[in-house]
Amino acid sequence: MALFGTTKNTSTKAKAKKGKVVVRHRTRSTATTNGVAHDIIRAPWFSEKALIVTEKGIYTFDVSERATKASIASAIKEIYKVEPRKIRIVNLPGKPKTMRTKRGVGHRASRRKAYVYLNAGDTIQFS
Repeated sequence: MALFGTTKNTSTKAKAKKGKVVVRHRTRSTATTNGVAHDIIRAPWFSEKALIVTEKGIYTFDVSERATKASIASAIKEIYKVEPRKIRIVNLPGKPKTMRTKRGVGHRASRRKAYVYLNAGDTIQFS
């Protein structure tokens, strides 16, 4: 079990005739959004690459820096009413950009995006 993982070991004890038998189950904790789904998922990510992969059932979103895969999945369920199959998260670093001022160089903010894979036949409508 990882120190900061989302899986937890739970033990249930069952008594047999010749002693104790320990059965261990691995359960995955589920995250709930508690009404902050729009804080977790900020906006859809509209780029050329992101729009091309929507035909394959992969949708891209701008997400909060502190969002986890479980919280993103529950926010997608709450907002769009679809069950995600898989979620991948990408951290994009900030880039140095030249500014046309005396200062010279500025720095763009770092961002985070999530690729949400849907089951076959599910779609998300952006309106």
